[in-house]
Amino acid sequence: MTAGPCPRGHNPALPTSTGLELTSWRRMITELYAAVRAEDDPQSGHAIWQRGRDEMFRSHPQSPLPPGDPLRTTGLPYWPYDPGLRFEVPLLPAGREASLSIPTTDGVMSMTRIGCVRLPPPLDTVIDVWWLRQYAGGLFLPLRDGTAGRSSYGGGRYALDTAKGADLGGRDGLLIIDLNFLYHPSCRYDYAWQCPLAPAGNTISASVRAGERLLAAGSRPADCPRPYAAAQCSTCR
Repeated sequence: MTAGPCPRGHNPALPTSTGLELTSWRRMITELYAAVRAEDDPQSGHAIWQRGRDEMFRSHPQSPLPPGDPLRTTGLPYWPYDPGLRFEVPLLPAGREASLSIPTTDGVMSMTRIGCVRLPPPLDTVIDVWWLRQYAGGLFLPLRDGTAGRSSYGGGRYALDTAKGADLGGRDGLLIIDLNFLYHPSCRYDYAWQCPLAPAGNTISASVRAGERLLAAGSRPADCPRPYAAAQCSTCR
C-alpha cells in the first residue's frame, strides 16, 4: 500500500526529508554526548567528541559546512585538550530576572537567565546560565572570550545546549563545564542558520584557548554574519 499525503490538508512547515534529517542530526548529537559522559577519562571523551563531530560535519546531510568545504576533509580545528579548563560547579541563583528574545528564521527564540556559575582560576569569572523557553526547554551556556574575532568565532561559542543534546552532565546539583568542548554555532559556517549569540553576562576578557577554533586569523569571517539588532550584533565584533 502506498502512503498518501497527510490528512486534513496538513501542510508541514518543513519538507518531510528535512525534518527527518534534522531529527537524525539531533539524535546523533545526543548519542555522541552520551558516549562522552560514559567515558571515565575526560580527555578520551574529548577525542570521541572530536571524531564524532568531524564525521557528522563531513557526511551528514544537515552538516552546516557547504559542499566542497575543505573542513569536510581535514576535520574541524581544535586547541589541544587542557585538563585545567574542566570544572564541576554548582548552579548559583540568578540574583535578578533577565530574558532575551531572538528572531530566527521560524519565529522567535526566547530564553530566561536561571542562574550563573563561578569558574575558578585560571579564569576566576562568573558567567550566566540560560533556560531556553521552547518546547521541553533546555540549559544554554554560550561564551564569548578573549579569542573571539581572532582565533575563534566573533559571536562566541557554546559550552552547553541541552535542548539539542549538548550536555556534559553533572551530579549532586553540580554542572560539568568543560571548556575544551566549546564549539562554534552553525551560523559560523552557513548564513542560513540563525543562532543566539553570547550576551553581556556570557562575555569575558580572558582568552580560552580550548575547544573549537578558527583555522587561522582571517581564514574565515570572524564577525557576526547575521542582521541581528545592534545591541546583539555588538557582541560579535
